[in-house]
Amino acid sequence: MNIKLKVCGMCEMINILEVESLQPDYMGFIFYEKSKRFVGRNFSIPNSFSSSIKRVGVFVNEKNDTILKLVSKYNLDFVQLHGDETIEDCKVLKENKVGVIKVFLIDNQFDFNKTKPFQSYSDFYLFDTKSESYGGSGKSFDWNLLKKYDQQIPFFLSGGLSPYTIQNISELNGMNLHAIDVNSGVETAPGLKDIRKIKSIKSILASIY
Repeated sequence: MNIKLKVCGMCEMINILEVESLQPDYMGFIFYEKSKRFVGRNFSIPNSFSSSIKRVGVFVNEKNDTILKLVSKYNLDFVQLHGDETIEDCKVLKENKVGVIKVFLIDNQFDFNKTKPFQSYSDFYLFDTKSESYGGSGKSFDWNLLKKYDQQIPFFLSGGLSPYTIQNISELNGMNLHAIDVNSGVETAPGLKDIRKIKSIKSILASIY
C-alpha cells in the first residue's frame, strides 16, 4: 500500500511554504467562512507552489457557480464537499472537469449505503467524525465501522489524526484507503501547522508502508 498524505486547513503564506517543502500529496484550503481555518478574503497561493501537490478547496453547502469561480482562480485540482451537497451538485462539478471528494460524517449509526448513489460522480470519499460542526472536531471515529463500507470508491481518512492516533493505521490494511487527512492534530494553533508533527506522520507512514 502507498498511503498518501493530505494536509488541510492551510491559510498562512509562510506556513504553506513550510509544509510544501515536506511534499505532501494534497494540500487543503478551506473556503467556508464559519471555519476557524477559513482562508480569508485576501488569500493567495504562492506562484512557486509545487505542481506535484494537488490543491483541494474545501466547501460547505456552497453554490456551484461560486465553487467553479474559486476553482479557476486558485487552480484547484479537487473540491472537497463537506456539507449536504447533492448528487446533482457532484455531477455538475464533474461535468466541469473538477475532481470531487465527497465527505461523509461518521458515527455509530451511519448507514454506508448512503455513499452508493455518489459513486458515479466522486473521485474519492472522505470519512470524518460526525460533530455539531462540519468536521474539525479533532476527534476520531471508530475505524471498525469502515468494515461496513463496500470499498468501491477509494477514501481519505480524517478525524483527529495525529502522530499518536495513526500508530494503528495498519488496521485498515485491505481497505480502499487512499490517503490520510490531517488538520487539527498537527497544529500549534488553528490554521498553523507544526512541521515536526507532519514529519513524524510521514516517518510513521514510511515505516508501515
